[in-house]
Amino acid sequence: MAPTEVLADAPTATAGALRRLADSGRLELPHPGCGRTIERWRALADFTFGNVAVGRMVEAHADAEAILTELGGGSVERGQIWGVWTAEPPKPVLRARFGPGGWTLDGRKPWCFGVSACTHALVTARSEDERRLFAVDLGQPAVRPVPDARHTLGTTESDSGAVDFAGAVAEPIGAPGAYPTRAGFWHAAIGVAACWYGGACAVARTLHDRATDEHALAHLGAVMSGLHAAALCLTDAARQIDADPSDGVSAARLRARTVRAVVEDAATTTIDRVGRALGPLCADAEHARRVADLSVYLRQSHAERDLADLGRDYAQKEFSWLPNR
Repeated sequence: MAPTEVLADAPTATAGALRRLADSGRLELPHPGCGRTIERWRALADFTFGNVAVGRMVEAHADAEAILTELGGGSVERGQIWGVWTAEPPKPVLRARFGPGGWTLDGRKPWCFGVSACTHALVTARSEDERRLFAVDLGQPAVRPVPDARHTLGTTESDSGAVDFAGAVAEPIGAPGAYPTRAGFWHAAIGVAACWYGGACAVARTLHDRATDEHALAHLGAVMSGLHAAALCLTDAARQIDADPSDGVSAARLRARTVRAVVEDAATTTIDRVGRALGPLCADAEHARRVADLSVYLRQSHAERDLADLGRDYAQKEFSWLPNR
């Protein structure tokens, strides 16, 4: 049974859908670089095709599982739902302290995706001048979502918001700075792009099902050619990662930034062209919700700032007609 069949009720019961998936073991995906990376990304795309919020949370859970494996932080038990909360604006700052009883966290963490659904989370916090990653059981009383700090547009189903930590017990995962410096950090960045691709395909399906005149068919052709290029880019990246999972040739960052730029462009073009071809479709609640969710999700990219970083990486290399090699 495909993920999209299971998630038919996901628009009104995201947390329930995640719990059923967790209990069934269907959140257990192949790890990046294990020889089945494309299977992982196909699953992420399929989940997001069914429901953007659910796919986004499945990606975070799967990423947490891979991180714990890579950094020696234990394993995820069946039935658990993990988030990865690593946003770090200048304020507020979540602090980590080591005391007689071990590590504890104090402060507020913004942009915690899946607050009501997650049972555990990997959370970044500051220990003096160092950034460290911690595993936290969210069931403890010292962890409390902030009632009036939830975000709405494009994130309603996933219950994204801020969380307060008041002496919450935490387990350090890996050495300070290990989380963003490993190859898996960049492999996971492409996993997010696989979700973008799945969500964009769902938006494109609306145009596919309704395109009858030349105007709409022209938009459909442009949309599908862009999505085809994105799919090929994802497939090639999966092959490269499986061939060099530890990034021995130091290509992971450039590869991830390139793939994300290609997929983001295809997804943005899809949203724009479907709207131009069919209008806003305000009466189609499912389509409108999907477009809103995907539009917010795409802003996990930093737009021109990410493109500038990508251009800087390419500028330091000799020009090649195969630029991602």
